[in-house]
Amino acid sequence: MLRADSVSLAYGDETVVDDLTLSVDSGEVVAVIGPSGVGKTTLLRLLSLSLEPDSGRVTFDDTDVWAVDEDERLALRRRVGMVFQEASLFDASVARNVEYGLRIRRQWRERFREQLRSVVRLNGTADAVEDALEVVGMTEKIDQDARSLSGGEAQRVSFARALAYDPDVLLLDEPTSDLDPRNTAVIESAIETARNSGIGVVVATHDMNQAERIADRVAVLLDSDLTEVGPAKAVFESPEDERTRKFISGELVY
Repeated sequence: MLRADSVSLAYGDETVVDDLTLSVDSGEVVAVIGPSGVGKTTLLRLLSLSLEPDSGRVTFDDTDVWAVDEDERLALRRRVGMVFQEASLFDASVARNVEYGLRIRRQWRERFREQLRSVVRLNGTADAVEDALEVVGMTEKIDQDARSLSGGEAQRVSFARALAYDPDVLLLDEPTSDLDPRNTAVIESAIETARNSGIGVVVATHDMNQAERIADRVAVLLDSDLTEVGPAKAVFESPEDERTRKFISGELVY
Protein backbone atom coordinates (compact mmCIF):
# COMPACT_ATOMS: atom_id res chain seq x y z
CA MET A 1 0.00 0.00 0.00
CA LEU A 2 2.71 2.49 1.05
CA ARG A 3 6.25 1.92 -0.18
CA ALA A 4 9.59 3.70 -0.09
CA ASP A 5 11.65 2.30 -2.95
CA SER A 6 15.42 2.85 -3.05
CA VAL A 7 15.10 6.22 -1.31
CA SER A 8 18.10 8.26 -0.23
CA LEU A 9 18.25 11.51 1.70
CA ALA A 10 21.10 13.65 2.99
CA TYR A 11 21.18 16.69 5.24
CA GLY A 12 24.09 18.63 3.83
CA ASP A 13 27.06 16.27 3.69
CA GLU A 14 25.48 13.74 6.06
CA THR A 15 23.61 10.84 4.47
CA VAL A 16 20.67 9.90 6.69
CA VAL A 17 19.08 7.12 4.63
CA ASP A 18 20.82 5.47 1.72
CA ASP A 19 19.10 3.38 -0.99
CA LEU A 20 16.47 2.20 1.46
CA THR A 21 13.38 0.15 0.58
CA LEU A 22 10.49 -0.50 2.94
CA SER A 23 6.76 -1.11 2.53
CA VAL A 24 3.70 -1.50 4.74
CA ASP A 25 0.53 -3.31 3.76
CA SER A 26 -2.99 -3.04 5.08
CA GLY A 27 -3.47 -4.76 8.42
CA GLU A 28 0.18 -5.27 9.36
CA VAL A 29 2.53 -3.75 11.89
CA VAL A 30 6.09 -2.99 10.81
CA ALA A 31 8.53 -2.03 13.55
CA VAL A 32 11.62 -0.03 12.59
CA ILE A 33 14.29 -0.54 15.23
CA GLY A 34 17.66 1.08 15.63
CA PRO A 35 19.61 3.27 18.03
CA SER A 36 18.68 6.90 18.72
CA GLY A 37 19.77 9.30 16.01
CA VAL A 38 20.07 6.66 13.30
CA GLY A 39 17.32 8.13 11.09
CA LYS A 40 14.09 6.44 12.19
CA THR A 41 12.18 9.74 12.39
CA THR A 42 13.48 10.79 8.98
CA LEU A 43 12.22 7.52 7.53
CA LEU A 44 8.78 8.15 9.04
CA ARG A 45 8.73 11.65 7.55
CA LEU A 46 9.49 10.16 4.15
CA LEU A 47 6.64 7.68 4.60
CA SER A 48 4.32 10.45 5.81
CA LEU A 49 4.76 12.12 2.40
CA SER A 50 5.96 15.32 4.03
CA LEU A 51 9.63 14.96 3.12
CA GLU A 52 10.80 14.43 -0.46
CA PRO A 53 13.73 12.04 -0.95
CA ASP A 54 16.82 13.11 -2.88
CA SER A 55 16.44 9.97 -4.99
CA GLY A 56 14.13 6.98 -5.21
CA ARG A 57 10.34 6.88 -5.10
CA VAL A 58 7.61 6.86 -2.50
CA THR A 59 4.38 5.32 -3.77
CA PHE A 60 0.91 5.14 -2.27
CA ASP A 61 -1.41 2.61 -3.93
CA ASP A 62 1.05 2.61 -6.85
CA THR A 63 0.87 6.41 -7.22
CA ASP A 64 4.27 8.09 -7.31
CA VAL A 65 3.68 10.68 -4.59
CA TRP A 66 6.26 13.18 -5.77
CA ALA A 67 5.25 12.92 -9.45
CA VAL A 68 1.70 14.26 -8.94
CA ASP A 69 0.55 17.82 -8.33
CA GLU A 70 0.42 19.35 -4.86
CA ASP A 71 -3.34 18.97 -4.46
CA GLU A 72 -3.27 15.25 -5.15
CA ARG A 73 -0.24 14.79 -2.92
CA LEU A 74 -1.98 16.59 -0.05
CA ALA A 75 -5.01 14.40 -0.55
CA LEU A 76 -2.84 11.29 -0.29
CA ARG A 77 -1.06 12.71 2.74
CA ARG A 78 -4.39 13.00 4.53
CA ARG A 79 -4.76 9.24 4.35
CA VAL A 80 -1.70 8.92 6.63
CA GLY A 81 -1.84 9.57 10.37
CA MET A 82 1.20 10.25 12.51
CA VAL A 83 1.78 10.23 16.25
CA PHE A 84 4.94 11.88 17.51
CA GLN A 85 7.08 11.02 20.52
CA GLU A 86 5.96 14.16 22.35
CA ALA A 87 2.20 14.66 22.61
CA SER A 88 1.10 18.07 21.32
CA LEU A 89 -2.44 18.95 22.35
CA PHE A 90 -4.46 22.12 21.95
CA ASP A 91 -5.77 24.25 24.79
CA ALA A 92 -9.20 22.64 24.61
CA SER A 93 -11.12 19.61 25.80
CA VAL A 94 -10.09 16.07 25.01
CA ALA A 95 -13.05 15.79 22.63
CA ARG A 96 -12.10 18.96 20.75
CA ASN A 97 -8.53 17.75 20.37
CA VAL A 98 -9.63 14.45 18.84
CA GLU A 99 -12.25 16.18 16.69
CA TYR A 100 -9.77 18.60 15.13
CA GLY A 101 -8.42 16.24 12.48
CA LEU A 102 -11.93 15.17 11.55
CA ARG A 103 -13.03 18.73 10.91
CA ILE A 104 -10.00 19.46 8.73
CA ARG A 105 -10.47 16.32 6.69
CA ARG A 106 -14.19 16.89 6.22
CA GLN A 107 -13.39 20.27 4.72
CA TRP A 108 -10.95 18.60 2.36
CA ARG A 109 -13.52 15.95 1.45
CA GLU A 110 -15.56 18.55 -0.39
CA ARG A 111 -12.56 19.37 -2.60
CA PHE A 112 -11.10 15.88 -2.96
CA ARG A 113 -14.00 13.49 -2.56
CA GLU A 114 -12.48 10.84 -4.84
CA GLN A 115 -8.97 10.92 -3.34
CA LEU A 116 -10.04 11.04 0.30
CA ARG A 117 -11.69 7.66 0.37
CA SER A 118 -10.81 7.12 4.01
CA VAL A 119 -12.77 10.20 5.03
CA VAL A 120 -15.85 9.07 3.13
CA ARG A 121 -15.88 5.94 5.32
CA LEU A 122 -16.20 7.95 8.52
CA ASN A 123 -19.18 7.80 10.83
CA GLY A 124 -20.54 10.97 12.39
CA THR A 125 -17.98 13.16 14.10
CA ALA A 126 -19.25 12.47 17.62
CA ASP A 127 -19.27 8.72 17.02
CA ALA A 128 -15.76 8.76 15.56
CA VAL A 129 -14.41 10.76 18.52
CA GLU A 130 -16.00 8.45 21.09
CA ASP A 131 -14.91 5.31 19.24
CA ALA A 132 -11.30 6.51 19.04
CA LEU A 133 -11.21 7.48 22.71
CA GLU A 134 -12.67 4.11 23.67
CA VAL A 135 -9.78 2.36 21.91
CA VAL A 136 -7.30 4.18 24.16
CA GLY A 137 -9.43 4.00 27.30
CA MET A 138 -10.10 7.73 27.58
CA THR A 139 -13.87 8.05 27.13
CA GLU A 140 -14.37 9.00 30.77
CA LYS A 141 -12.19 12.10 30.21
CA ILE A 142 -13.84 13.24 26.98
CA ASP A 143 -14.83 16.65 28.44
CA GLN A 144 -11.68 17.19 30.50
CA ASP A 145 -9.24 19.98 29.70
CA ALA A 146 -6.36 18.40 27.80
CA ARG A 147 -3.87 20.52 29.75
CA SER A 148 -4.76 18.62 32.93
CA LEU A 149 -3.82 15.19 31.53
CA SER A 150 -0.75 13.22 32.54
CA GLY A 151 1.92 12.60 29.93
CA GLY A 152 0.67 9.07 29.27
CA GLU A 153 -2.93 10.23 28.97
CA ALA A 154 -1.92 12.99 26.57
CA GLN A 155 -0.13 10.46 24.37
CA ARG A 156 -3.23 8.28 24.35
CA VAL A 157 -5.31 11.26 23.20
CA SER A 158 -2.77 11.96 20.45
CA PHE A 159 -3.16 8.37 19.31
CA ALA A 160 -6.96 8.70 19.37
CA ARG A 161 -6.77 11.91 17.32
CA ALA A 162 -4.79 10.11 14.61
CA LEU A 163 -7.06 7.07 14.75
CA ALA A 164 -10.34 8.98 14.66
CA TYR A 165 -10.29 9.83 10.96
CA ASP A 166 -9.69 6.22 9.97
CA PRO A 167 -6.33 6.57 8.17
CA ASP A 168 -5.07 3.92 5.80
CA VAL A 169 -1.60 4.11 7.36
CA LEU A 170 -0.58 5.07 10.90
CA LEU A 171 3.00 6.11 11.65
CA LEU A 172 4.18 6.11 15.26
CA ASP A 173 7.46 7.72 16.33
CA GLU A 174 8.64 6.21 19.63
CA PRO A 175 5.05 6.34 20.92
CA THR A 176 5.81 4.83 24.35
CA SER A 177 9.38 5.94 25.04
CA ASP A 178 8.52 7.98 28.15
CA LEU A 179 5.44 6.09 29.30
CA ASP A 180 4.88 3.88 32.32
CA PRO A 181 3.97 0.20 31.83
CA ARG A 182 0.21 0.78 32.07
CA ASN A 183 0.12 3.50 29.40
CA THR A 184 2.52 1.50 27.25
CA ALA A 185 0.17 -1.49 27.41
CA VAL A 186 -2.78 0.70 26.39
CA ILE A 187 -0.91 2.08 23.37
CA GLU A 188 0.22 -1.39 22.32
CA SER A 189 -3.36 -2.63 22.60
CA ALA A 190 -4.50 0.31 20.45
CA ILE A 191 -1.89 -0.62 17.83
CA GLU A 192 -3.35 -4.13 17.76
CA THR A 193 -6.84 -2.66 17.31
CA ALA A 194 -5.63 -0.52 14.41
CA ARG A 195 -4.03 -3.52 12.73
CA ASN A 196 -7.19 -5.62 13.18
CA SER A 197 -9.23 -2.87 11.54
CA GLY A 198 -7.04 -3.03 8.42
CA ILE A 199 -4.76 -0.07 9.06
CA GLY A 200 -1.10 -0.44 8.12
CA VAL A 201 1.08 0.60 11.07
CA VAL A 202 4.75 1.57 11.13
CA VAL A 203 6.30 1.96 14.59
CA ALA A 204 9.75 3.47 15.03
CA THR A 205 11.20 2.29 18.34
CA HIS A 206 14.48 1.59 20.09
CA ASP A 207 12.68 -0.91 22.34
CA MET A 208 13.45 -4.29 20.83
CA ASN A 209 11.19 -6.11 23.29
CA GLN A 210 8.28 -3.98 22.17
CA ALA A 211 9.06 -4.62 18.52
CA GLU A 212 9.10 -8.36 19.17
CA ARG A 213 5.73 -8.14 20.97
CA ILE A 214 3.75 -6.08 18.47
CA ALA A 215 5.29 -6.39 15.01
CA ASP A 216 4.54 -8.69 12.11
CA ARG A 217 7.73 -7.56 10.40
CA VAL A 218 10.82 -5.85 11.74
CA ALA A 219 13.19 -3.54 9.87
CA VAL A 220 16.62 -2.88 11.38
CA LEU A 221 18.03 0.57 10.55
CA LEU A 222 21.80 0.85 10.99
CA ASP A 223 24.40 2.97 9.20
CA SER A 224 21.81 4.77 7.00
CA ASP A 225 20.56 1.46 5.64
CA LEU A 226 18.13 -1.30 6.50
CA THR A 227 20.41 -4.20 7.33
CA GLU A 228 17.51 -6.60 7.66
CA VAL A 229 13.75 -6.69 6.99
CA GLY A 230 11.70 -9.77 7.76
CA PRO A 231 9.25 -11.53 10.05
CA ALA A 232 9.81 -10.48 13.65
CA LYS A 233 10.58 -13.98 14.88
CA ALA A 234 13.16 -14.58 12.16
CA VAL A 235 14.91 -11.24 12.64
CA PHE A 236 15.28 -11.67 16.39
CA GLU A 237 16.05 -15.38 16.50
CA SER A 238 18.09 -15.94 13.34
CA PRO A 239 19.22 -12.67 11.71
CA GLU A 240 21.01 -13.06 8.41
CA ASP A 241 23.13 -9.90 8.56
CA GLU A 242 26.05 -9.86 10.99
CA ARG A 243 25.44 -6.20 11.87
CA THR A 244 21.86 -7.05 12.80
CA ARG A 245 23.01 -9.92 15.00
CA LYS A 246 25.53 -7.73 16.81
CA PHE A 247 23.00 -4.95 17.35
CA ILE A 248 20.32 -7.26 18.72
CA SER A 249 22.81 -9.04 20.99
CA GLY A 250 24.20 -5.74 22.28
CA GLU A 251 27.66 -6.24 20.78
CA LEU A 252 27.21 -3.30 18.39
CA VAL A 253 27.03 -0.15 20.49
CA TYR A 254 26.31 3.34 19.11
